Amino acid sequence: MKKIIVSLSLLFSVILVSFAGCKDTVTNQQVDDAIIPASGVSFGKHIQPIFNVKCNSSQCHNDETKAGGLSLTSWTNAFNAGVINESDTTTSRLVWAIKGQSGSSSMPPFGYPGLTQNQINGIITWIKEGAKNN
Repeated sequence: MKKIIVSLSLLFSVILVSFAGCKDTVTNQQVDDAIIPASGVSFGKHIQPIFNVKCNSSQCHNDETKAGGLSLTSWTNAFNAGVINESDTTTSRLVWAIKGQSGSSSMPPFGYPGLTQNQINGIITWIKEGAKNN
């Protein structure tokens, strides 16, 4: 019985240590250093991390605050908000905002980490490729 308790305790400790070692947050620098390809842009791999770091973490476009009525915490939220017109970047309000066009306030706003040109190009390419949930 003692061996079973010791074994279970050891197993429990290993599980706790493995979870404690997990780091599932991405930093601004990591997002800025990531290179988005010129084609085959993935929402999950390339775009959602940008939204998470540049748009959600600043307490603007998350599920709680929804600045401007927009949450960018998931593909569904982003797509259903009416700011993305799949395959058409000229009428996508998201593109207007990240480029500061058509009277839109430039996003992210002054004082917050801005998007790199690679990130802007990646979002535009993702939309041109159909804004897929991939």
